[in-house]
Amino acid sequence: MTDSVRYAVAGGLARITLNRPDVSNAVDLPTAYALEAAVTSAGTDDDVRAVLLTGAGQRFCAGGDLAAMAAAEEPAAYVRELALVLDRALRHLSTLPRPVVAAVHGAVAGAGLGVVLSADLVVAARSTKFVFAYPRVGLTPDCGVSVLLPRAIGQQRALQLALTPRPLGAEQARDWGLIAEVADDEAATPRAAAIAEKLAAGPTIAYGETKRLLRAGWGEPPERVSRDEADTIARLVAGSGAVDLITGFLGRS
Repeated sequence: MTDSVRYAVAGGLARITLNRPDVSNAVDLPTAYALEAAVTSAGTDDDVRAVLLTGAGQRFCAGGDLAAMAAAEEPAAYVRELALVLDRALRHLSTLPRPVVAAVHGAVAGAGLGVVLSADLVVAARSTKFVFAYPRVGLTPDCGVSVLLPRAIGQQRALQLALTPRPLGAEQARDWGLIAEVADDEAATPRAAAIAEKLAAGPTIAYGETKRLLRAGWGEPPERVSRDEADTIARLVAGSGAVDLITGFLGRS
């Protein structure tokens, strides 16, 4: 990892911070690789039970680093590698077997939407603006945005966001289903951290399997999903974590 992405673990919570505030956390190729390394660390560390994703500075993420693209000796090759590496990192983030909470603020643009869509729960500062951004610079979506955005907010809303220049405010983003919560600007990161800490103290295996089932359900036939659900719940019910929780629940009545 490099200074462009900070990674730290404490109390079962991995904190991943995009750390290029001078360029609104725009992602260049080293940053994409650093993010991938951070996500890999969170996925392989048994001490990590939840992940908190934030951005340093005034904006969460401005998307891909246009200056780095323009300065590359072979822009097409650079952009292709950047898109593939960042997409790989975000796919890994979305499939981590533990909850991922993101706190966003300022602006979320372009590939930054892919970051948001790859988290499990997103808390946005009230002043946050969400911008599709790609067509403004003559580009098209990457990092799974063309699949994940219509899935989250619907086809017509996705096309409206993509083809018109008007940014989406935080409250409308919540109402459309792009994010989970809106908080006052100074409270967004503490609120996301509180959610992540609570999840870190919960049944990690059940959370991981739940997010896997919910995400996998989009691309699998219903009967296969049903079998997977049955197999998974049968496997977990015999585990010590579920046994203890079920015993405790029954003891309350």
